[in-house]
Amino acid sequence: MADGAQLSTSLRRGTLEFCVLAMVEHDDRYGTEIVRRFGEERNLAASEGTIYPLLSRLRRVGWLDSKWSESPSGPPRRYYSLTDSGRSALEHFRTEWVSFRQTVDRLVGTGVA
Repeated sequence: MADGAQLSTSLRRGTLEFCVLAMVEHDDRYGTEIVRRFGEERNLAASEGTIYPLLSRLRRVGWLDSKWSESPSGPPRRYYSLTDSGRSALEHFRTEWVSFRQTVDRLVGTGVA
């Protein structure tokens, strides 16, 4: 039987990438900003060691683009933005997520039957 930490890890595993896509949907963001935002959510807290490889993978598959920009306070920052392909993936996830969540809620007794 999975303990709370294992369960949280399992639930996060398939959804983190779509949370990242949603974070950059309307505004470009840099890596530290994304890590900080995840840190604000107790159930989604993810380290730099998780987020930076994820950002690289999302760039490789074509869902994110990035550009370097000067920072007013320090070295240049890499800003990430959503590509058209990433936008399509996010929209598909949103549709599937609603159906998936409703099914799970129904089966585990937390939703309306």
